[in-house]
Amino acid sequence: SVSRTSPDLTFVPACLPPDPVEVEELQHFVSNSKRLFVMTGAGISTESGIPDYRSEGVGLYARTDRRPVQHAEFVRSASARQRYWARNFVGWPQFSCHQPNKAHLVLRDWEKLGKLHWLVTQNVDALHTKAGSQRMTELHGCTHRVFCLACGDQMLRSELQEHFEALNPTWKAEAFGVAPDGDVFLTDEQVRNFQVPACRKCGGILKPDVTFFGDTVSQEKVRFVHQRLAESDSMLVAGSSMQVYSGYRFALAAREKKLPIAVLNIGPTRLDHFASLKLNSRCGELLPLIV
Repeated sequence: SVSRTSPDLTFVPACLPPDPVEVEELQHFVSNSKRLFVMTGAGISTESGIPDYRSEGVGLYARTDRRPVQHAEFVRSASARQRYWARNFVGWPQFSCHQPNKAHLVLRDWEKLGKLHWLVTQNVDALHTKAGSQRMTELHGCTHRVFCLACGDQMLRSELQEHFEALNPTWKAEAFGVAPDGDVFLTDEQVRNFQVPACRKCGGILKPDVTFFGDTVSQEKVRFVHQRLAESDSMLVAGSSMQVYSGYRFALAAREKKLPIAVLNIGPTRLDHFASLKLNSRCGELLPLIV
């Protein structure tokens, strides 16, 4: 399903409505593409009410001094895991209810029409999956899955929520603001008594199936995405400043292959100096205008 209400623009930077000339330019770009490779970032999900990190004035970095959990800290520190999971537990009911917006649905429709060859998302919110996209790689994983670092056993995040509730029947905490990856802000005092379950099979450490900051995307997944890019004839970046190298490398590869690249993002990106086309509009406002 998709949100029936107007988009939540709380975390979307201000921008002008799409310029008719820009609409025409993107239409021309998409019409000329036969096997379009699309990469999306947090800017496609902000219109679904999910904040991002870098947006000017409204991103997490602009609003707070908070920073996302680092992979090494999560693996090394039981207290870091306790803090992460307590915050995630409180934020999960709201985060898991976010719905795709018009931009997600347009990309799903392009796939059905055979226009979109492959979609790579840097997001971990499952909104492309909820929209019905299938020819897709979740580059950084998905918060809706959890796995054990020791034995690899997997479970749904919704299933883990039930374990949290059973272990913490009287624990309650009021959240102070929402963060991009499904957690909320809590004080150390609130987190102190929160109980974190171990793997049901081996007692190992449970981690969301996402690439935390400081970790790397598997070489197997990188190779797979490069193969899909090699089969494509153009690249569209939607809602990403491409500041993270794990995604930026594919734009560099597209440039090397001399593929035309269009960028749709509010604010500057790392591709602006070599993109064929740069559009400064909301994804959910401009993409539905393309036939």
